[in-house]
Amino acid sequence: MIRVALADDQTLVRAGFRSILSGEDDIEVVGEAADGEQAVALAHEQRPDVVLMDIRMPGTDGLEATGRITTDPRLAAVRVVILTTFDMDDHVYGALRSGASGFLVKDTEPMELLHGVRVVARGDALIAPAVTRRLISEFANRRKQPAPSPRLNALTEREREVMGLVGAGLSNDEIAARLVLSPATSKTHVSRIMTKLGVRDRAQLVILAYESGMITPGWMA
Repeated sequence: MIRVALADDQTLVRAGFRSILSGEDDIEVVGEAADGEQAVALAHEQRPDVVLMDIRMPGTDGLEATGRITTDPRLAAVRVVILTTFDMDDHVYGALRSGASGFLVKDTEPMELLHGVRVVARGDALIAPAVTRRLISEFANRRKQPAPSPRLNALTEREREVMGLVGAGLSNDEIAARLVLSPATSKTHVSRIMTKLGVRDRAQLVILAYESGMITPGWMA
């Protein structure tokens, strides 16, 4: 059973998401929060698999709450998905940098919402949609000229190659096909890279790939 917490200051929005999620046999809504402070407390109390987190909330906003959840070792298993009205939003980018596993636009179709929750719950990140890659590349490009991260020195040449493909949004299966590897080997490479670099999931790995200058927008074009 996938346990989900909802954090949004609008009661009707929470009710709508609860209605969609509760209709599924494999998903349970374990609590609701109206602001970031409540969301952090709820994460500690219920230890949900996924928190659907609005960014703009009174008091402690979703950006701060996301950072507090994703940097707390006690909540290492809790994944945060950002809810936003506008996909091209620097606050969304900030949340991804803070450790969010992806984002969903609030008017997303119910099936996309359910898919997103299931993807994140199994430990993957919502980075495949082109809009997410576009957001990351746009805001990463606004930063100063990227400098190679010293952390990348820990990677082998093959791991750098795999990381570049992850940064371009390829799935493990697509990476395996491109590099003529088994899907299991591809997955092992990605897991080892995340461990070496100390990143929480693929979303942070994508951001690091852009911000270190490893890849640039259009790299896979």
